[in-house]
Amino acid sequence: MQYSAMIKEIIKNVGGVDNVESVTHCITRLRFTLKDDGKASIDGCKAIEGVVGCVNKNGQFQVVIGTHVGDVYDELVKTYHVSEDGQSTKANKNKEKMSLFGKLCDTMSGCVMPIVGPLAASGMIKALLVILTQFNIITTDTTTYQLLYMVADGVFYYLPVFLAFSSARKFGANPFLALIYGVMLVNPTYIELRAAGNPVTLFGLPVTMASYTSSVIPNILIVYFQSKVEGIVKKYIPKAISIFAVPLVVSLITVPVGFVVLGPLGSIIGNYVAQVFTWMEGTVGWLVPVLVGGLCPLLVMTGMHYALGAAQSVQRASLGYATIMAPGMICSNMAQAASSFGVALKTKNGNLKSLASSVGVSALCGITEPTLYGVGMVYKTPLYAAMAGGAIGGLWAGITGVKQWASGTSNIFSLPIYIGPDNSFMNVIIAVVIAMLSAFVISFIIFKDPKEEVEAKVETKNEVLNKKSIVYAPINGKVIPLEEVKDEAFNTGSLGKGVGIVPSDGNVYAPVDGKVSVLFNTLHAIGLTTDDGMEVLVHIGLDTVKLNGKYFNAHIKQGDTVKKGDLLVSFDKEALEKEGYDITTPVIITNSNDMLDVVETNETDIHAGDTLLTGIR
Repeated sequence: MQYSAMIKEIIKNVGGVDNVESVTHCITRLRFTLKDDGKASIDGCKAIEGVVGCVNKNGQFQVVIGTHVGDVYDELVKTYHVSEDGQSTKANKNKEKMSLFGKLCDTMSGCVMPIVGPLAASGMIKALLVILTQFNIITTDTTTYQLLYMVADGVFYYLPVFLAFSSARKFGANPFLALIYGVMLVNPTYIELRAAGNPVTLFGLPVTMASYTSSVIPNILIVYFQSKVEGIVKKYIPKAISIFAVPLVVSLITVPVGFVVLGPLGSIIGNYVAQVFTWMEGTVGWLVPVLVGGLCPLLVMTGMHYALGAAQSVQRASLGYATIMAPGMICSNMAQAASSFGVALKTKNGNLKSLASSVGVSALCGITEPTLYGVGMVYKTPLYAAMAGGAIGGLWAGITGVKQWASGTSNIFSLPIYIGPDNSFMNVIIAVVIAMLSAFVISFIIFKDPKEEVEAKVETKNEVLNKKSIVYAPINGKVIPLEEVKDEAFNTGSLGKGVGIVPSDGNVYAPVDGKVSVLFNTLHAIGLTTDDGMEVLVHIGLDTVKLNGKYFNAHIKQGDTVKKGDLLVSFDKEALEKEGYDITTPVIITNSNDMLDVVETNETDIHAGDTLLTGIR
């Protein structure tokens, strides 16, 4: 089934793809968050073939599609690359020709971008703490430091949990089920098992006890696998038991694969990489800082840097210094900072300028995740520049034999830990300067603000799968949400979905073609049933049943067949108000639970015969 023509018109009538902040969907509606609601046209959307209705409420521009909204949403995301994650990544003519690394970057950025803000803010808090402790303004043993660090470190330590949710939205999986797989990687029980160092098995399969705090790719792989398993399982599980059976079966498959294969994949490969780097250290030692400086962002993404860190610990214990990871990593971190500064200086996008500046500062303090995932992975060229700068700086560190003589982190303030019996301190400063200058220059030259180009294939075929039943306004007046009707029987929705009308006169007309199925003796309420089974209730005023028909005059009787616009009941509006009755008239579809959705009008002032409610079957 093709939806391209309908989607193109929808995007046009919501103000264009540039006006879309994000979009998601429920069972029947595309729910847009728009940058400027004034650019969108409700009437334009309603006129589109295949669109059942359109409303703008609760901060969302809602386009009602019907049962096949999921297919329309998928096609929308595929065509325009706008989605629930808050991005509007525009389609590219060369999308299909994108390299494997480019596609990896796109996927990674799509999963990480929703949490870039918290990452950047947390990184800045960490950076501030580094500065405050370096200048002895506060110490690490104060509760102020500990509490702030706890808050700042939360998003990094529990990164798999945050990523589980955003990745699930990216891949179309159940985000709350995905949270289980994120939490399992950093659960205290898992941490304790890893610390104990004893063999761990799951269903008899050996589990590699890798470290997942601050990791990215392992959890993205697990959630991607979950999305595939979930899609298959849903096809075979009966809907009657799907609410618990689908999560159960998906978990029984995903958890073992996650713990045994996908999660520790980076750690397993990292162990082999560490062995190679250790061997290289003894043969072509100058090359190790070059490779670490260039590849460090990729090592961090995959979690392989943990294996290198372990190898470096062994080296430090036996030789008293470290060269396997530290010299290359400090060049890489500083290159990432400088690369972000290059973007900040060149970009004309105010938001990107602010983001790149802040994450660049955090990278100077050794916190590179915001830089890597907020700028590097999204725009790619800053990542390339950082990798190149890190490698160039690492080359100087390698050929001059830079050694880290004391344990510490890789930030601008940790340079003194390279002070020792050789010239490492001076050479690491030179290496860092080279890394930063080269990364900054390369980033400034090759970075370009992205061109927001959108391609939309025009298709003319569009099948409409839903039937809509319209309820027209039975009375002139002002429309109010059902929630504002001062009667719990109506405002709770227990009697059905609908709206309230505050009448401007006393004539009530038939809102549909159908049969008068109910006419109360008190004449204050009329029930109608259409030929397709929709049941509509018009309740004139609140508590007006107490009047026993006083001030009401019926023009029909129960069992009559009426046409839309036929006069049903007239009443004395002024007399009701004089006696203190609330004349608000609820109009509801009493069997709305049998429908997929009920769409209310956007109009405030309405006339009898105008579209009031649209029921979707």
